[in-house]
Amino acid sequence: MMIIRPAAVADYGALCALIDQVDSLHRENLPDIFQESSGPARQREYILGLIAAENIAFFVAEQDERLVGFVVAILRISSDIPILVPRSYALIENLGVDRDYQGQGIGEALMEHVQQWAEDQGAGSIELTVYEFNRRARIFYENLGYRTESRRMKKDIGKPG
Repeated sequence: MMIIRPAAVADYGALCALIDQVDSLHRENLPDIFQESSGPARQREYILGLIAAENIAFFVAEQDERLVGFVVAILRISSDIPILVPRSYALIENLGVDRDYQGQGIGEALMEHVQQWAEDQGAGSIELTVYEFNRRARIFYENLGYRTESRRMKKDIGKPG
């Protein structure tokens, strides 16, 4: 049975292992942007800060007595400039499901949990960024009703760094 609950300090080690799975996918596909970490996938203070923040939802999924997924979302308010309509929205910062548990509805359940949290916070939408190489993730989000609203483009012009 799957349980979704807020992330806790005790989840740190398991979270790093899951985050590293997501990171490795990005390292493999975008080595000019992502590199191997010399330590844990995320520093302990960083994770604890996310868990403690009032404007952040950090949920984990447990199944078979182990952490099998996570999602992090941040509640944002639009910038106060005249052209922008004032609005509140949730930004998905990260989502990951253990490779061995993908395709079992865990990601969808985590996203539903975040959506309920966002609605409870008064957000009018949920937004996220997904890299073009990640076709599986794009299809997953599209199946949940997400649509492309803008496109970030890049042109390499020389040596990195």
